Amino acid sequence: MSALPARADESAWARAAVYVLQQASLRYGGAEPVLQALNLRIEHGERVALIGANGSGKSSLLRLLHGLHAPSSGSLQHDASLVQAMVFQRPFLMRMTALQNVALGLWLRGQGWAQARQQAAAALHAVGLAELAERQARQLSGGQQQRLALARAWALHPAVLLLDEPTASLDPHAKREVEKLIADLAASDPRMTLVFASHNLGQVKRLASRVVYLEQGRLLADLPVHDFFASSLLAERYPQAHLFVKGEFA
Repeated sequence: MSALPARADESAWARAAVYVLQQASLRYGGAEPVLQALNLRIEHGERVALIGANGSGKSSLLRLLHGLHAPSSGSLQHDASLVQAMVFQRPFLMRMTALQNVALGLWLRGQGWAQARQQAAAALHAVGLAELAERQARQLSGGQQQRLALARAWALHPAVLLLDEPTASLDPHAKREVEKLIADLAASDPRMTLVFASHNLGQVKRLASRVVYLEQGRLLADLPVHDFFASSLLAERYPQAHLFVKGEFA
C-alpha cells in the first residue's frame, strides 16, 4: 500500500473517492482493536473483494464503511451524496410478505405506499421472486431470502452496494444463483461501487476487480485481482496472503 500524501495534499487525495480511510482503527469497548490503522481508498465503479480468515476484520470494515460504526481513531471520509445499501450474511426479514419487506424500506424513505409497492414489485421481478411476492418472507428458502435481501437493496438504486458473505450459508445451487444475480446487478450499472466480503476465492476471481487482504484487523495486501492471484508476485511481496490463498491459514 502506498504511503499517504503529505497533509497539504490530503484533500486532493480524498476528492471524488467513494471512501477514504486514513489510519482508521476500530475497537469495541475496551477490547483489542478489530481494525488497525487502515489506509484505504475506494473509487467509483470499483469491485472490491475483502478476504481473510475468520476474525480478520472483513465484516467490521463493511460495517465501518456503511456507517454502523465510527472509527475509534483515524478518519473515514465518504461521499455522503451517494445512496448505499448493505446486505448481511443472514439478512433480517420482517414478519410480512416478500413484497412488503421491500416496500417498507421505500416507504420509510418517504415514498407513498402505492409507489413503494410498485417499485418493490419491479425489484422482486429483477431477482426472480415475482411469483413469491405474497409469500411470507420468513418462509422462503435460504437462497430466496438472500435474493429478497438483494431486491430490498436494489430497490433503493444504490450507488454503493456492500455485501457481507452473501452466499456463505447457501447450498451450491443457491450460491450460483445469488452470485449470478450480484454480477447482473453490478453489470446493470457500471458506475455502481461493489464492496463484498467472501471466503470463496473463485467468486472473488469472478466478481472482483481488486482484492484487499486483511489479517487480524490489518490491511496486508491490496492488488488488482489478476495480480493478486499471480502466485509468484503474491509469494514474493505478500507472503501471508499467499499462504492464505494456498489454504494454509484457516
